[in-house]
This record gives sequence, C-alpha cells and structure tokens, in this order.
Amino acid sequence: MANVKSLQELDKVVIRFAGDSGDGMQLTGSQFTFTSAILGNDVATFPDFPAEIRAPQGTLEGVSGFQVQIGKTDVYTPGDRADVLVAMNPAALKSNIHWIREGGNLIVDTDAFTEKNIAKAGYDENPLEDGTLDHYNLLKAPIASMTKTALEDLDIDNKAVFRSKNMFALGIMYWLFGRSMEPTEKFLENKFKKAPVLIEANKKALYAGYFYAETVEALPSTYKVPAAKIETGKYRHISGNQATAWGLMAGAEKMGRKLFYGSYPITPASDILHELSRHKQLGVITLQAEDEIAAVCSAIGASYAGQIGVTASSGPGIALKGEAIGLAVMTELPLVIIDVQRGGPSTGLPTKTEQADLNIAVFGRNSESPAIVIAASTPADCFDFGFEAVRLAYEHMSPVLLLTDGYLANGSEPWKIPSMKDLPEIKVKLAEEGSENFHPYTRNPETLSRLWAYPGMKGLEHRIGGLEKEDVSGNVSYDPENHEKMTKLRADKIARVANNIPEQKVEGNGDGDLLMVGWGGTYGAMLTAIKELTEEGYKVDLAHFNYISPLPKNTGEILKKYSKILVCELNLGQFASYLAGIYPGTTFEKFNKIQGQPFSVTELKEKVKNLI
Repeated sequence: MANVKSLQELDKVVIRFAGDSGDGMQLTGSQFTFTSAILGNDVATFPDFPAEIRAPQGTLEGVSGFQVQIGKTDVYTPGDRADVLVAMNPAALKSNIHWIREGGNLIVDTDAFTEKNIAKAGYDENPLEDGTLDHYNLLKAPIASMTKTALEDLDIDNKAVFRSKNMFALGIMYWLFGRSMEPTEKFLENKFKKAPVLIEANKKALYAGYFYAETVEALPSTYKVPAAKIETGKYRHISGNQATAWGLMAGAEKMGRKLFYGSYPITPASDILHELSRHKQLGVITLQAEDEIAAVCSAIGASYAGQIGVTASSGPGIALKGEAIGLAVMTELPLVIIDVQRGGPSTGLPTKTEQADLNIAVFGRNSESPAIVIAASTPADCFDFGFEAVRLAYEHMSPVLLLTDGYLANGSEPWKIPSMKDLPEIKVKLAEEGSENFHPYTRNPETLSRLWAYPGMKGLEHRIGGLEKEDVSGNVSYDPENHEKMTKLRADKIARVANNIPEQKVEGNGDGDLLMVGWGGTYGAMLTAIKELTEEGYKVDLAHFNYISPLPKNTGEILKKYSKILVCELNLGQFASYLAGIYPGTTFEKFNKIQGQPFSVTELKEKVKNLI
C-alpha cells in the first residue's frame, strides 16, 4: 500500500535543478516549467550554465543549473532561495547549496557521491554523512542505479541509460508537485520520433521516478500550487531571445517589408539568429556573416535597399560594430542593433548576465554620434521592444540600440499573444517618386527625420556615404559651419524622439520616502521588492526605465519629488552617472552588483531599509 502523505497548498514555490553539464538539467527544468505553465501557473525561469562547452565531469566549473518559480499569484522573478534543490552530484550540491532555504527539500543522487567525485568537488568528507545537510529535508535517492534497473530490459547502451536519469529526477518532482506527465510524454515522442527505444527509455525513467517518490518515506508531504488568475487570452511560454525575434518579425509584417538579419554567432545572442532562421516563409532573410563588421554592414545595406535591417551581438561584438553604426548615424539610415549584454570586459563571463553596456550604447562611437537607446524589462517584454525598435528606427531614420541581457535572453515566462491589429502603426515618411529637385536631407519639421528613398524609386537617385553631408542637398561638404549645423541637427533629431515615446511611469503610491530607479532586466526583482516593502509598511516607489536615449520628457519632474533616489543596476553605476549628467544637482544613491548574477529581492530590500 502506498504511503499516505499530507498535501500542502502553496502560493509560490521555487525549484532549482543542478547537475553536470551532461545531466540534462536545462531540459529537465524547461519541461517542469512548460508543464506548470500548461496547468495555469505563472512562471519565471533562470537558466544558469557554464561557459565551457564541456568542462571536466564532476567539477564545479561544469555545473549547470536551472531555477524556476511557479505560483498562483503574479511571479516576477525566478525567486531568491529554492524550496527544493535537486543536486545530481557533489559538485552540483557544493555550488548550489547556498541557493536553497533552510528547511527546504534537498534531493540528491547518492550514486554520484563516490570518493572520487566528493574529492573532485572539494569536500573533505561526504556531505551526506557529516551533518552538513542537517538543516534540510534530505532525500537520498539512488537515481542512477534505479534508472539502470528500470531500463534493464531495453536494448540500449549504458550511455543512453544514464542520460535518462534526468527523467527519473523529473518524475520525482512531478509527483511532489502533482504535475501531469502527459506534456513531457508528448515532448519525448516528438524529440525521439526517429528512435522509439529512446522514447520508451525516457518514459520508463520518468514513471520510475514518479512511483519511487510515491512510495519513499523521506517525502512526508506533497505540494499543490493552484493555477494563477490571469487576464484571459491566448498564451504561450516564451524566452527573451525568442520574443525579441518575434517582435522584429511583427515590426516587419506591420511595415509590409522583408526582415534582413545579419549576425555573427555570440553567446548569449545567437538564439535570435536561430529563431529567425526558422521563418523564411515569412520573408525573413538571415545571414551568418564572417565577422561582426560584415554583419552590421550587411544590415545597413538592407536598410539602404528599402528593407528592415537588423543585427545583434553582445558587448565585444557591439564594440566591433561601432564604426559601422556611426555610418548609419551619418547617412541617417534606419538600423536596429540588439545588444544582449553579458559579463565583461573582453570575453569576461559569456554565459552570465550584466548591464555594463549602457555607456557603449549611448556614447560608444567616435565623434558626436547620437542614436536611440531602449531596453527591455522582462522576457515577454522583449517582444514589445523588438517591435518598438523597428518603429523608432524607421519613423526617425536613425539607428536604434535595443539592450537586453543574458538573464532576459535565456529566461522565460508566459506571454499573451497579441493581435497584429492591436500593434501600433509604423508611420514611415517615404519620398515621392518622380519628385523634381529631390533633396535627400530635407527634413520633417516636427521630427527632423529625413525622407526615406531607396534604389529603384524613380527620380530619387542621390549620393550617400560616410563623409559629412551638406544640409538639404546631401552633397559631400567640408564646410566648418555646415558640419556644426549637421551635428546639432542629428543630436536634435534624437532629442525629439522624446515626443514619440510614453511618459515615464512610477509604480507605487507616488508619495514614497524613497524612489528606486532601475532599467532593463532588473525590473522583476525591483517590482517584487517594492511590493513586499509596501506590505511591510515602507513608503517606496519605483521608476523603471525602458527609454534611455532620449529619456521620457517627465523624468526630471519625477526625480524632483523625492529626497532619496536609489539607482540599482548590474554595473558600477552607469545609469546613475548618466542621470547625474543630465540632472545636475540631483543626488543619486547607488546600489551596484557585478557578479554575473541578477539582483535578489532580499538584497534590494535590505539596501532600501538601510537607506530609509
């Protein structure tokens, strides 16, 4: 008879999977997340994997992790500390033990805790036996050997057997949280449709883990996280990079033009190229160029030819693209540049997150070279700002830099699929074919944007290039006064973009003792922090910025209302310095973190409490 266990209902729960790079933890976490989303939970994820393609097995450097928070209430972050940690070997335990709360459930594969693996992870003694884990509810499960037993009647090699042990661990979690195994079964049938024996092996391992958890005495409770109450509509689970790609495609569809994406592979931006390359039937053209410079120049060429030119990279690649972005500034051609930020400088921490590319986005080109800079805040939000980048680039005939980061790019959440009719129009000012005495630098009096004319438009032939332009005519000019005039016109054109973006919103009551300020991917943690602080009786508001250059027109008005302003960012204070330069006399406190990891809600709350 199965052991009878209690059922606890939870509003939210945080689960973390950790193992060797070859243990399939990203897949396991993704499947648990996908299943929870289907059941109606709100979810937010944080994949955390090493930079090495294949670090030595059992080492701390090779540990791959995946954290997810599921809830029946709104979930804005993957959570601070896990309620459940699955550790597939000693290295995974050692590098992730700080992620689990005291009293949480800890599930380990005891088969992996050999003397060799224990020593390789840097332990002097076996942590399962020396009292190190007394503060946790420990389930010692022989996952590898039980997986082998469950699959012993199948004609597969040991390598395939042990690759299935992640499904055993997933089965344990499905039982623990009352999840259906049907979505994962369908996933396995599709993934291994050419190898039926692998479908059977993974399903058997999944069920073996489920029934093991049902009978083992070490799990006294199961948990129920009811479905969240969310706005009605059609949803799907989406990552930041995927959302960015779809936002770009939506912008191209809205304009009725082809999307050209010129890119060079770089972590963590490469998935945008992978996603766009799947949609040739929608008129998407992708080019994997030989280097970053070729990638951005090909995108400029697409814009010159009348299509949607887009390129993307991370910090090192954005540095290489700088000269060509300056060409787009000089020619006043529309161009979308996506910077999926990562830890730096140089190669730095390629699989970790950071917000340290703000300065290069705003200032990182030679001479006076202004461009529009915007930033997405959540994985799903990347769709909106992918679309917005296209809109601003083509309505203002300017390069637009869209900042996301590794946390957003690899993270995921539910996304309500919009209708194309609900997306805003993109109002492009085309020159009229057949115009007499066409002047390419005639400007819209309101926006200062020049008219768009491209090859094939009758009578609109004109000279274009990187040399300074004569005002109106576009002819090459070395006249000093003209150069100053054109420099100021280009700067003023970007400043006037403020008339075409929303005013900045403040979340909270609007009368707080302190204003938290952030931008980009820190939004979820900062929003959660102010909500929890408000519940605790603190008066705190949040201004989280998506529009960086130019800033929303009411930014100064907002800042004047607060005696204390705390700018939180994953760098050494770039946005705080930027704001201080625009609003001299305003004092900005800084809270900075440069560890390759996102902010935790706890550390944000502690900083605010110390200031107040």
